[in-house]
Amino acid sequence: MIYMKASALPLPETVERIGTLIRGMMAFWKDAHGWAPIDAAELLSKSMLEWQSSLAEQLSGWCGPLSDGQLILAWTNLGALVEGQMKLLLSVYYQEYLVDTLAIKNGRTGNTVDPDGVTLEPLIVFFKKRIWSQQEDWEPWVRTVQRRRNAIHAFKENSIGSAEELHAALRTLLEFVRFINGRLPYPDGYYAPTEC
Repeated sequence: MIYMKASALPLPETVERIGTLIRGMMAFWKDAHGWAPIDAAELLSKSMLEWQSSLAEQLSGWCGPLSDGQLILAWTNLGALVEGQMKLLLSVYYQEYLVDTLAIKNGRTGNTVDPDGVTLEPLIVFFKKRIWSQQEDWEPWVRTVQRRRNAIHAFKENSIGSAEELHAALRTLLEFVRFINGRLPYPDGYYAPTEC
């Protein structure tokens, strides 16, 4: 399905589309038994995918003018969704991830870390090496979200940008969720979640 570019949509419609798409994705993958391999289905069923849906519902609160505190919370909200999307992709392709020579390892044990236990930094490194192409380089945007999300540790000075920059990042989030969803295997077009 071809969608209108997020930059051409009004911001409230953009966040509504994000919420609809994420809700559909999470509902499908939460109950993937019979479709996903057993290990992946087990991992997905124990993950808190419903929290991703709930976090996506909160995006509408970030569409207007924002105080510094609201801006910090908005970047945190956005960062949690970005991280969740990346973990979802690795969880769906769990078997392939486990045998990947570049899979994320525990520094002490050397064991592969399950996607649900990985933090954003190693996810970015793995995605840069294995998922993102040069034409689809999401790293600069994800790193901006990561830096601004870290302002939640509000003691040390950290740039939180402006409401306009957050709004632009929300539009990019729709494109990012489309990117992730487009790489997930669905039984047929009927089951694939849509944003409208």
